[in-house]
Amino acid sequence: MTQAAAPIATDKAVATSGLRRAGQFLMALPLSGMIGLGIVVFWLLTAVFGPMLAPYAPGAIVASDVFDPFSARNLLGSDYLGRDVLSRLLHGARYTVGLAFAAALLASITGTGLALTAAVSGRWIDEVMSRMMDALISIPSKIFALVMVAAFGSSVPLLLLIAAITYVPGAYRIARSLAVNLNQMEYVQVAVARGEGRVYISCAEVLPNMIHPMLTDFGMRFVFAVLLLSGMSFLGLGVQPPDADLGSLVRENISGLGEGAPALIMPAIAIATLTVGVNLFIDSLSRSRRTMGEV
Repeated sequence: MTQAAAPIATDKAVATSGLRRAGQFLMALPLSGMIGLGIVVFWLLTAVFGPMLAPYAPGAIVASDVFDPFSARNLLGSDYLGRDVLSRLLHGARYTVGLAFAAALLASITGTGLALTAAVSGRWIDEVMSRMMDALISIPSKIFALVMVAAFGSSVPLLLLIAAITYVPGAYRIARSLAVNLNQMEYVQVAVARGEGRVYISCAEVLPNMIHPMLTDFGMRFVFAVLLLSGMSFLGLGVQPPDADLGSLVRENISGLGEGAPALIMPAIAIATLTVGVNLFIDSLSRSRRTMGEV
């Protein structure tokens, strides 16, 4: 009876400790960080549940006139074809947030993995990888995207691949600088002296001490990916009709700029609030960690 209760008590203690740490983290956030976190959570929930909450189908023409203003029937007005802007926005956020999140995650994981390999391997492997990343980062992101879309056509998997490849070098350089410094620490040298392998040193000794800086870098990659994908969609190279992301919604309603149509303004505000919210949150992470360290 006592032996069976011991694991349960341990699990409860771990859960309680985790909740306590989460509460301390939230309390340590400054006001700007809480605002940023709230905006980020809002857009994440919108991307996940937005299509289920949309009042109309994204392609349904529900207004008798184009560029209608705010109304009880169409809360955010209608677009250039008379479609509901709110429904289009709720569906479009899924592509913008989902693609940017997946691209930033893929870029961060790939860049960190390559950086760890370079840091714990021989000098020539480090040099080869670093020079390859320098060559890749020298290609302007928009030019790279234009060439890829012209060669293979625009599709969601290609957009994900373009955004991920574009930001792998930046993640690699940040992760490599961290890994090289950590690789000189005493506890890593002790692991080497014990005869531990490179995989163990990378995953057990170096990587855990890189998590917080790389999470901050991930937030930056996410913002960059949102802006890149939105810019491509504005140029007509992103998500293709009948689907649309936030950048596509701005492009297709550009004719309403002169009359200040909500169909144009609301997607632009959505992109702005998403990027500002992520920036506010990641800027507050370092201060929050310092506060928790003092506690």
